[in-house]
Parts: sequence; structure tokens; C-alpha cells
Amino acid sequence: MKVLFVSSEMSPLASTGGLGDVTGSLPEALRREGVDIRIIMPLYNRIKQNYASQLRFMRWSMIRLGWRTMYSGLFTMEVNGVPVYLIDNDFYYGHDSLYIDYSFDIERFSFFQRAVLEAMGEPMGFYPDILHLNDWQTGMIPILLEAHYQSHNYHPRTRCLITLHNLKHQGIHGREVVQDLLDLPDSYMTETAVLKDGAPNFLKAGIAWSSRVTTVSPTYAREIMTDYFGEGLNDLLTAQSWKVSGILNGIDVDLYNPATDPEIAANYNPKAWVRGKATCKKSLQDELNLPKKQKTPLFSMITRLDSQKGLDLLLHIIDELLEEDLQIVVLGTGDPSYERRLQEAQERHPDNMRAIIRYDRHLARRIYAGSDIFLMPSLFEPCGLSQMIAMRYGTIPVVRQTGGLADTVEPWNKYEKTGTGFGFQNINAHELLYTAKDAAALYRDDRESWRKMVVAAMEGDYSWNRSAGAYQELYAAMEAEAR
Repeated sequence: MKVLFVSSEMSPLASTGGLGDVTGSLPEALRREGVDIRIIMPLYNRIKQNYASQLRFMRWSMIRLGWRTMYSGLFTMEVNGVPVYLIDNDFYYGHDSLYIDYSFDIERFSFFQRAVLEAMGEPMGFYPDILHLNDWQTGMIPILLEAHYQSHNYHPRTRCLITLHNLKHQGIHGREVVQDLLDLPDSYMTETAVLKDGAPNFLKAGIAWSSRVTTVSPTYAREIMTDYFGEGLNDLLTAQSWKVSGILNGIDVDLYNPATDPEIAANYNPKAWVRGKATCKKSLQDELNLPKKQKTPLFSMITRLDSQKGLDLLLHIIDELLEEDLQIVVLGTGDPSYERRLQEAQERHPDNMRAIIRYDRHLARRIYAGSDIFLMPSLFEPCGLSQMIAMRYGTIPVVRQTGGLADTVEPWNKYEKTGTGFGFQNINAHELLYTAKDAAALYRDDRESWRKMVVAAMEGDYSWNRSAGAYQELYAAMEAEAR
């Protein structure tokens, strides 16, 4: 079985978040299961700078894109045993950022999708049975494949699967521009194909034209068929629900392993964690110049500063929460208004609040290991990786029970003394406040229950193994249909 995994991101080469983490982990897990899966992505400037010695040039060609004829280079390298192909074009990818401007990004990823299909087969020496697509940046590939290739008997058996990591971003632009960029006949510029409410919509096209659609958690797969979570595509998803499934993401359990992590102050495991975690907490408090209070619960939040992540809920009650005997550390960048408001909260509470406005994956690991309670009050969360990383490090999550958060965090049951975290249901700031206070009270007052919860959280299976098996089954079903 040959699978080409098409993505705009991959960790560690070039990533902004969850999509890059998935691309960096899932194909590696699938190769261990015997799937010949390879990755193709843009050759961003940061990859050229950081991995120049590992890149091997394969070929170049010219891609027609509207009135332009553009150079497309094909390079390859290997990352953790997975072959990776990279599409080169300095005009589109020779920038410091992965994403530039929404209108320009439409053009950049129109080029990328056409270049991917042009490179398939003889140019890369790989004839995929399945194209595993990811988000809007790859959503037009099923239609381009049919219109430009399969209609001329090229790649007749190749099938497409698209994974929805975040339905909010869909790739919408003007009809004339998109039709010109992709050279699509009028027969595809319809509401049953490319258009959604009269405008080309990349993600809608990918959903409608792919053989299978997956989301990154079972709960999110159900949620997106409702008005609130469906982002205008819920009717389409409901009509095609037969091909939609939710497969929970995993994390890189070798990278995020407190027993071996070289980034943290002391290593520990589920059988012996109390002393190691206490050392990590003391070291983090020292690094951030917080009072070294071992019995004071240390809350953390590592996130993109975006409304989706529940920042408004936290900021609404942060002063009231900080009246308690606790400490809060927030690490992340994003919306300037959230950056400013978090820094203002730190100024009001200099003894127990730290707002670190930057992206720092090394510090992130020290925070996961050194904090006691992890805040993740997302308004919606397709899967979420941070809560799984936190549990892996024995840091108990407080989550809103939505999407992948509902699928991965078992809320604490005070009667049965079971659970791996704390959850609340509604988008309500004071539900977050009371749930966070409950977590802090259990940490302070019932150390035996807290130890039980930490061990349960650390012993959870957050690996890609189960997810890889589910994708294998989907691939096999698609391959059988193609025959």
C-alpha cells in the first residue's frame, strides 16, 4: 500500500502547531506498521536554512498557474525513517513565515497542489494508491486529480482521504481568480463541486470530492455536523456522514517522556514521580522568579493566544482566581490584545503570575514537567495535543469537555476516586473558575487522591499506535474500492 501524505507543515522541519505535529508523527507510526507512506510539503525558507546539507535535488519543471509559468523544484530528504519530498519555489516559499497573507496564501497553495500532482509518479519514482490530504491547503487536489489527470487516464486508481484538523479555516476566494489559478472547466465551478454559496471553497471541495473524510477525534466528528461547530459545512458533512469518521490523534511518546526528557530538571516515571516532579517545579519557579512554594498549586497554560483557546474565559476570572493561594504561568504568542491583557495581569499579580509572550518549545517542556495543573478551556478543540502532553508529564488538565478534550480527559469522580483531569461543560467563565478551584483544593487537601490521579494520567496510552491501525483499515478499504 503506497500513501502520499500531503501537508503544509511537518515537525520538526516547519510547523506552527498541531498539523505539523501530526505530520511529524503519524506517517512514522504507519511506516512501523508496514505502510509505504511518504510526505510531501513546501520547501520553506527555514528548511533550506536548517537542513541544506540533507536536501537532495531530484528534478525541476514548469507549472502553469494562471498567466504565470512558475518554476517548481523537487527535493527529497529523510526524517526519522520517512521519505519527505519538498516543492521548491522561492517566490512562494522563500519567506520567514509559513503563512503570509490570506489572498497570497490561496495562490501559494494553489501552486503547491498543482506541483504535488505534477510530481507524482515518474518524477518522484512513487505511484501512490492513496493521497492523504490535510486541511484547506490541500483541499482542491481531488478535483484537480480528476479534472487534469484521471480524465486522461493518469493515476486512475488513486483515491483521496482528507483529514480536517480545524474546520474554521476553509480557503475561500473569488471565482475568477481560483478558476484561473487551477485551470478548472466551468463544469467544476458549481455548488456540488468547488463552490459554497457562490464562492470557491477549498475545504468544501476536499470534503465533497474525497473518498473518505476524517477528523482528529470522534467527538469532533459528531460536533461538526451541528450548526455551532460546523462552520457552515455541517449540512454537507451530515449529507456525507457515511464517509466521515473521527480518529483520535496521538503524541510522540518518545519525545514527550518525563523518564528520558533531557530538557527537564529531573526525570521521573509513573512509579516514582513525586520527588522528580517536585524538583522540576522548584527549578521552574526559580527560572521564572516565582516564590518557591512546593505546596502551592502551579497552574500553566501553553497555547496559541487565540479566542478559540478560551482566553476570554480565563481573563474574565483571572484576578478572582489569583486571589487563591496558587501560581499561574502562561506561555504563548498570538492576538496582540491577549498578549497585552496577560502582561497587565502579571503586573497586577507580580508575586504569582507570569506571562511569557514567546514561542519556546524548550521552556514548554519545563513548564509541562514543573506545573501541577494545566488549563485548556477551549471553546472548541478538534483534538488538542497539549492536554495529552500534560498528562504524560503528570500535570492534571482542567478542560472544557469538547472535541478531543472530551475524548482524552476523564473527569475526576470524587465518589469513585477515578479520573485523569477536571472538566466543565459550558462556555462560562465561572464554570472554569469553580473547576480550577476544585482542582486546586484537591491538590492541597487530598494528596492521596491527587497521587492516584497523577499516576492514572501518566499511565494513559497517548501513542499513535491505535490511530495508525485505524488509518490502516481506512486505507485498505479505499484500496479495495479502487480495484
